[in-house]
Amino acid sequence: MTQNTPINVPAAPVETPVVVSAFYKFVALPDFEALRPSLQTLCQKNGVLGTILLAKEGINGTASGPREGLQTLMDYFAATPRFADIVPKFSFAETQAFHRMKVRLKNEIVSMGQPDIDPVGDVGAYVKPEQWNALIEDPDTLLIDTRNQYEVAIGTFEGAVDPETNSFREFPEWVDTYLADLKDDEKPKNIAMFCTGGIRCEKATAYLVGQGFDNIFHLEGGILKYLETVPEAESTWQGDCFVFDQRVSVKHGLAEGDYDMCHACRMPLTTAEKQSPDYEAGVSCSHCIASHDEADRERFRERQRQIKLARQRGESHIGETSQKQASEKNG
Repeated sequence: MTQNTPINVPAAPVETPVVVSAFYKFVALPDFEALRPSLQTLCQKNGVLGTILLAKEGINGTASGPREGLQTLMDYFAATPRFADIVPKFSFAETQAFHRMKVRLKNEIVSMGQPDIDPVGDVGAYVKPEQWNALIEDPDTLLIDTRNQYEVAIGTFEGAVDPETNSFREFPEWVDTYLADLKDDEKPKNIAMFCTGGIRCEKATAYLVGQGFDNIFHLEGGILKYLETVPEAESTWQGDCFVFDQRVSVKHGLAEGDYDMCHACRMPLTTAEKQSPDYEAGVSCSHCIASHDEADRERFRERQRQIKLARQRGESHIGETSQKQASEKNG
């Protein structure tokens, strides 16, 4: 894609009129602070809600809104040389996936805490969704899920290794203790990695390349592009894909999933888990009931009361927004 090449937002189905777009690009942005005001204003004027992160290493965001609003944002990317070849993923929702628009300045667009790696230029090889199955079905390929364990819990690729991390910052330590300790005859010929939208696995490849690993690959566009592109009959994906917005999860074809979320611990919940006596909306679930005391739960109840009152007034509540910001960031 070159400058001024249009990025066309697909038409939304009547039953799901809100367009949701996930996008990122590792690109040198020494002036990233200066980009914030105009980007914030553009989104707000066009009814686009969500979170966009800006840092010296690039841009990362998920946004939702009417098709016309998202098209204006995509036109901005297409007309801006540094963002012109950004590759967004699109899906649809019945209602807005976010409650407000926030453009945030960060040290990293996805936090790994490794300042010496170069995700702009020194990364592994992209693999398109159409070629992904052939790579991961190769017995000489080690397949690694770079997401957090609560995401992996509801779906992953068949045969993938789960590092059981609670945050992406733990991934380098897992590499240093697991991969680095493999004997020569145990080391895989290929290492393939994936994540939700492609950003975490791309940065993970930069870390592995920097550590001297060879034949490193990552899924272009992430799980979202795979579920959008690869027919379900040919898919090796199992379960749902966790997403960082009000939908909680998506399935093949990016149809909205069946999971809800515990807003106390951010764990995705099945309908059966919501029937547990430990579940109280916004307050607790079976995953976190033992992690908080009654004072915590009363604080969570008050937050839920305030969120409910804000919704009745047609407003968003800062507590509801912070529940999503605690999960930053999608990829």
